[in-house]
Amino acid sequence: MNQTPLRILVVDDEPSLVDAVATSLRYEGFEVTEATTGRAALVAAQELDPALVVLDVMLPDLDGFEIAKRLRADGITTPILFLTARDTLEDKAEGFAAGADDYLTKPFSLAELVMRVRAILRRAGNADNASTVLRFADLELDVDAHELRRAGAVIELTATEFSVLKYFMTNPGRVLSKAQILENVWHYDFDGDSNICETYISYLRKKLNEHGAPLIHTVRLVGYVLREQT
Repeated sequence: MNQTPLRILVVDDEPSLVDAVATSLRYEGFEVTEATTGRAALVAAQELDPALVVLDVMLPDLDGFEIAKRLRADGITTPILFLTARDTLEDKAEGFAAGADDYLTKPFSLAELVMRVRAILRRAGNADNASTVLRFADLELDVDAHELRRAGAVIELTATEFSVLKYFMTNPGRVLSKAQILENVWHYDFDGDSNICETYISYLRKKLNEHGAPLIHTVRLVGYVLREQT
C-alpha cells in the first residue's frame, strides 16, 4: 500500500549539515522540509504541521530553546529532537525543560539520528509511516515488497542495487556525489572505495536501460543524477 510519508522539519544554519540530515531522512522514506533560521522554523512548524522537528540549538536569530518554548506556548506539541554541541548536563536540562523529546550532541552519526527519529515517532504514535512505493518516470520501486517495475515489467535487483536505486529515487533530479552515495548506501566515510560505487551504478544502468531510455546520468567531475532525458 502506498502511504503518505511523514514530514520532518530539519532546522540548522549549517548548509552541509542540513543537506546531510535531510538526504539521510529522505532515503528512509520521509518527506523533509528545511529551514536555516529560527523564524523560518517557527513559520514552517505552524503552517506545515510536521510529525517531528530536528532542531539545532545555536541559530543566528532565535536559539532552539526559545523556538521550542514558543511552539509549546502556542499549543504545538510536535516532537522535537535537539542537535547541539552544547553537551553539559545543564544544557540538556534546559533543552528538556523547553520541550525537547530527545537530545543528540554533535558530532553524531546519521545512522544514530535515524534511530532516534524513529524512536521518537514510535513514542508519538507515528511509527513507520514512511512511503513504501517510490515512483519516478516509468519506474516504480516497492520498498516493502523489495520489487522494481519499469513500464510494468519486473526487474530483478540485488540487495545493493536496490539500495542504490532507492537512494536515487529519494533524490530525483539531484546530482549525487560518489561520497554521498557511499555514505548513504554503504555507510562508508569519504575515504571509502569509490570503485564499488561505480561498479554498482554500472550494473543498475544496464538493467534499467534494457527496459527503456537511460535515467541515471553521469555529471562529469561531480557525480550522478536520476533524471529523464531531454
